[in-house]
Amino acid sequence: MNGLNRRGLRVEFAQTPEDIKECQRLRYQVFARELGAAIGDTRLETDSDFFDPFCRHLVVRERMSGSIVACTRILTSETSVACGGFYSQQEFDLSPILALPGRVMEVGRTCVHADYRRGPAIALLLAGLAQFMDENRCDYLIGCGSVPLSADRECALQTVAHLIHLHGSPPDLRVNPRNPLPVPHAIDSRCTGTDSAAPALLRAYMRLGAYVCGTPCFDPDFNVADVFVLLLRSRYDGRYIERLLGRSLKQQVA
Repeated sequence: MNGLNRRGLRVEFAQTPEDIKECQRLRYQVFARELGAAIGDTRLETDSDFFDPFCRHLVVRERMSGSIVACTRILTSETSVACGGFYSQQEFDLSPILALPGRVMEVGRTCVHADYRRGPAIALLLAGLAQFMDENRCDYLIGCGSVPLSADRECALQTVAHLIHLHGSPPDLRVNPRNPLPVPHAIDSRCTGTDSAAPALLRAYMRLGAYVCGTPCFDPDFNVADVFVLLLRSRYDGRYIERLLGRSLKQQVA
């Protein structure tokens, strides 16, 4: 991976077991401490699972301190075979997706440190994922996009309904959730019901050209409505990342 840089941050792959441990500590801080998810090792304050050893871990690092401030992980078609399938298959029947010709990369456990959510960290993660997708000739990016239910469940479900309305996949690409969470058909006027109400990462995937593939799944551990997200490389809009970064992805800053 060519090191994409911006405003003192650099995106690259984790190289050592300690790098991965640092990702797992960041995940615990964001998901368990901040969002209240019932996951991870409370004693060690780390979030790890069965899939971690099979994944490539993409990180955004603060260049001066070397600290990891954002991370995500990638599971490919080939490595998913070794671990018995994709993480998303725990929540959705992916039969229509797995029947598609070509290579798949699954993204998951994406998080950003609170101090870096207004900067370019998400854009750098997306740029790294796009570069991996191109270099490895992956035809599809998949993953679970989460909408928290804790603040206002009704408005959260209406946000999901609006995302499905605006970005819903063709019928042949719809997937069935294993724990379906019904969404309303009408939008309440007190809820925005727009992309702006969705989490930043989910909004970013939509602006890249991703689909929402049907009814969400309820994840009780995270207390979220998970939608299955599918991005076809043929639909990928790289101009959005370029606008986020304020420069062409081809420009490498040493």
